[in-house]
Amino acid sequence: MLELITILRDIILPVFIIMTIGYILQKKFSLDVQTLARLNIYFVVPAFIFVKLSSTEIAFNMFIKVLFFIGLFVFILYVLSFIVAHLLKLEHGKKVTFTNSIIFFNSGNYAVPVNDLVFRGDPFAMSIQVIVLMFQNIFIFSYGIFSLQSMSAGKLKAAFAYFKMPVMYAMIGGLIVNALNISVPGFIWVPANYIANAMIAIALLTLGAQVAQLKLTAGLGTVYFSLVLRLIAGPLVALGMIFVFGISGITAQALLIASSTPTAVNSAVIAQEYKNHPDLAAQIVLFSTLASAFTVTFFIYVGRMLFA
Repeated sequence: MLELITILRDIILPVFIIMTIGYILQKKFSLDVQTLARLNIYFVVPAFIFVKLSSTEIAFNMFIKVLFFIGLFVFILYVLSFIVAHLLKLEHGKKVTFTNSIIFFNSGNYAVPVNDLVFRGDPFAMSIQVIVLMFQNIFIFSYGIFSLQSMSAGKLKAAFAYFKMPVMYAMIGGLIVNALNISVPGFIWVPANYIANAMIAIALLTLGAQVAQLKLTAGLGTVYFSLVLRLIAGPLVALGMIFVFGISGITAQALLIASSTPTAVNSAVIAQEYKNHPDLAAQIVLFSTLASAFTVTFFIYVGRMLFA
C-alpha cells in the first residue's frame, strides 16, 4: 500500500500538477488550445522524436519488436471494442467513436512524462515510449481520420493528411542519423535539444487546457464501458502479451505503462472536427484521464513487482 501511495505521489501527482496549471490558465485566460496543439504537433514532438531516436542506442530488431507488439496490441483492442460496441447495439457513428477511444491512447503528453518519472530519464525506456508515440501518431492521423471520414463520400483524401506533418520525417531522420552514426552539426543539435526539452511541460500544459474545454452531458453508460476497456482490459491484454512473448525488464515495464494510459485527447479532437459524437468522445477523454491517476499507479506497481 505504501508503494502505491509513493508512486501516486512521486510520479502521477507531478503530472497532474502541470495539467492543473494548464486547466487553470485555460479557464482564466481562454488560451487558444488549437495553437497549443499545433505547437505540440509541429514544433516540440518532432524535435523530441528526432533527438530521442537519433541519440539512443536501440537495436533494429528491438525497434521492429516494439512496433509489432503495439500493432498486435491495438488490433486485439480493436476486436474487443468492436465486439462490445456490437453487444451495446451502438449505431455506426457512435461505434466508431467508441472504438477509437479505446485503440487511441495518450502516448505523448501523458505517457512520455510518466515514463520519464518512472525510469528517471533512462534513455532506453524513453526510446520504447518514443516508438509507441510514433506509432500512435501515425495511426490516429491516418486510420483515425479515415474511420470517421469513411462515413462521408468524397473525403477519403484527408486520411493521408498525416504525411503533411513533420513527425514522420523527424522519425525517419532520427533513425537514419542513428543507423549511420551521423554527427549532427551543433547549430542543428543545440536548438533541437532545447525544443525537445520543452516537450513534457508544453504537452502537459496543453493536455490540461484541452481537458478544461471538455463539457459533460447526460448518459454515461457507454463511457463506463470505454473506461473499463481502455484502463483495465488494455493493460491486462498487454500483460498477457508480455508473458506470451517472454518480454522482461525495462522493456516489459515500459510497454505495460504505455498500454495503461488514458484515451488520447486527439480522439476527441478528430471527433469534434468531423462532428461524430464529439460529446461522447470528450466525456471519455475527461473521465479516463481522471481515473487513470489510480489505474496507471496500479499498473506501474504491477510492472515493478513483476519485471524490476
